[in-house]
Amino acid sequence: MEKIFDQLIDSFIRNQVGIAENFINPVLAIQLLNNLLHLQRDDLLLLAGTGNEAAVAYNETLRSDKIHWLDRIHNDPYENDFLDLIDAFVIHLNRTCYTGITGYEFHYALYEKGTFYKKHLDQFRNNEVRQYSMIMYLNENWTTNDGGELCIHHIDHIQLITPVNGKSVFFKSSELVHEVLLTHKPRMSITGWLKIG
Repeated sequence: MEKIFDQLIDSFIRNQVGIAENFINPVLAIQLLNNLLHLQRDDLLLLAGTGNEAAVAYNETLRSDKIHWLDRIHNDPYENDFLDLIDAFVIHLNRTCYTGITGYEFHYALYEKGTFYKKHLDQFRNNEVRQYSMIMYLNENWTTNDGGELCIHHIDHIQLITPVNGKSVFFKSSELVHEVLLTHKPRMSITGWLKIG
């Protein structure tokens, strides 16, 4: 796994956005996708908000995805395998880059057909604990005609990332404004943040 970890880190250092294939192995990706589909079937996904704590707001003109937080308390073997993977990545990141990450939070994300997330930063204005954003895509047979690209606004250019199955993305939460463009079919991922403090 360290080779894939290094691929993610090295591309981040070069381009401000790390990209790696198969950060989640294909078998685990299918298992997590099935978890997400079961959550959808059982109506356990919640509308995602913007802001945090008392400042959280729900505005579907800005953000219209649905989420469900991963947690070891669920005692789900596939979630635990994913969180074990994140633990290993954090250890590697801290050892090689001295980032001081002490925690994380991740959720399943479902963008149904016709949904999006307007331009935003991932770090809250009133709380700087989120240091790095990570997205792992769970979309099989995705094509460019399906939309749903992650659109990252660099100072001098725009970067479009197609949410194909197995692709992972990694960037600083406080630095890059980004958005999820309109999706033309259901778009699924695990999204989260590596944190300090």
